[in-house]
Amino acid sequence: MAKADIFTHPMHLGLGATAIPQPEFTGLPWYEDYGERTAADGAEGRLVSAHRFTEDWDMWEMHPKGDEAVICLSGEMTLHQEMADGTKKSVTLTPGEYAVNPPGCWHTADIDSEASALFITAGMGTEHRPR
Repeated sequence: MAKADIFTHPMHLGLGATAIPQPEFTGLPWYEDYGERTAADGAEGRLVSAHRFTEDWDMWEMHPKGDEAVICLSGEMTLHQEMADGTKKSVTLTPGEYAVNPPGCWHTADIDSEASALFITAGMGTEHRPR
């Protein structure tokens, strides 16, 4: 059995209940390659990743094909959502708490000092925009 660090090497949950380790995360261009590697799973595939933060996010993102679970592992983070219908919501997460970004929801986060979170994302078609 091999082991990997979820903070550096995300995992793909694919069709047939597969769990496929991914190459080291290297920044935004990594997502394009991920999309190509996992395209055959379509909207049912899920990216599982974890990130550490010391600053507020500098962009918004949106996942059009499915829900995204955001699970706070440490610290405190405030998740801001702009729903597809135009309503806005914010929720502060502490360790063990989670929120769901529904499909079409633009979201970003503010970080209180330091935080880490686990993400389970329907990544197909993800879009980004400046904050």
